[in-house]
Amino acid sequence: MLVLRKHPDVIVVGSGITGAACAEALTRRGLRVAVLDRGPLASGTTACGEGNLLVSDKPPGPELALAQASLRRWPRLLAALADELGPDAACEYEPKGGLVVATGPEEAGALTEFAAAQRAAGVTAQALTPAEAAAREPGLTPEVRGAVFYPEDAQLQPVLAATALLAAVRARGGEVRTGIEAVGVDRSGDRVTGLVTRSGTIPCGAVVSACGPWTATFAAAAGAPLPVLPRRGMILVTAPLPPGTVRHKVYDAGYVGAVGSDDADLSTSTVVESTRAGTVLIGSSRQRAGFDDAVRIDVLRRLARRAAVLFPGLRNVPVMRAYGGFRPYTPDHLPVIGEDPRRPGLWHATGHEGAGIGLAAATGELLAELYAGERPHLDPEPFRVDRPGLEEPPCPQ
Repeated sequence: MLVLRKHPDVIVVGSGITGAACAEALTRRGLRVAVLDRGPLASGTTACGEGNLLVSDKPPGPELALAQASLRRWPRLLAALADELGPDAACEYEPKGGLVVATGPEEAGALTEFAAAQRAAGVTAQALTPAEAAAREPGLTPEVRGAVFYPEDAQLQPVLAATALLAAVRARGGEVRTGIEAVGVDRSGDRVTGLVTRSGTIPCGAVVSACGPWTATFAAAAGAPLPVLPRRGMILVTAPLPPGTVRHKVYDAGYVGAVGSDDADLSTSTVVESTRAGTVLIGSSRQRAGFDDAVRIDVLRRLARRAAVLFPGLRNVPVMRAYGGFRPYTPDHLPVIGEDPRRPGLWHATGHEGAGIGLAAATGELLAELYAGERPHLDPEPFRVDRPGLEEPPCPQ
């Protein structure tokens, strides 16, 4: 029988960056919170992410508004965690900016139009000439025909960020437990009164599902099905390279279309960025293939070849490793944040696909505001579980 120190006000299922951000925001409001995960902390989607905090890849709309709120919040949140936790809050935050480049005239025109629409929505998007782009990234191909610089884009180490948020939860009296698998909810009528695990039932006031790509299984078990699918991506990691080899997050203009695509088949676009350790991350791929985690050499070759086109100097750089992960995909490409009217007391924070790291800070804050009955800092309506379109069955995997 699983026993916690006290019956929690809220149990968060999932210790990734989204669940950790929700738990941190709830404990900051004085609530007793327990975070439970069947695996090691932040070992799912969060461990397979690049740590991007981006506005550059989002068209005007609800997701961009959530990203803007989150990017404003992340530096303040990290500063507060540093004051509270000291060195335990370090997570390699780098406000290095993002550079989007186009190598053809049609791509350049589309990028110019996209950036103009973003500027109208409050994004800082600086159009660059090819020479100005080369000055920012000397290793770029001379084939660049247009570029836009996004100074608001940033990066952090996602596992370190998640564990810092969870350290704050513990410091405030919350519990964080691993090796516990949630299999449903206990309820009185429709209202949730506890979490059912393989180790027993834990009474609580509410359950937050932050299960990422595994949301559909838990939501169905809770009697509140959601069309969240796993969408797999793969990343290459080079050996450490000299400082300045890649200075920003750099990607080709086709990346935005790949992010918003509904295609279940494999799609790739070029994304290149460095880490503080000197390695270079090369992506990205997207494919709906269930939970198939087989390493596909053809995908890795395609990523490597495209990266070498964008940065010719990478052509002979050794690759140190490759990894893949599953991202929670929804049919309308928007996350689900808030209480489920079918199961009062069941809350969702999921469906962020590959943007969960960047959106986590605002997601956690929004969920906590709604739970506490506070005025939300942004409109929660687009993220409701009962919004039009989300009830449609997902496309075949």
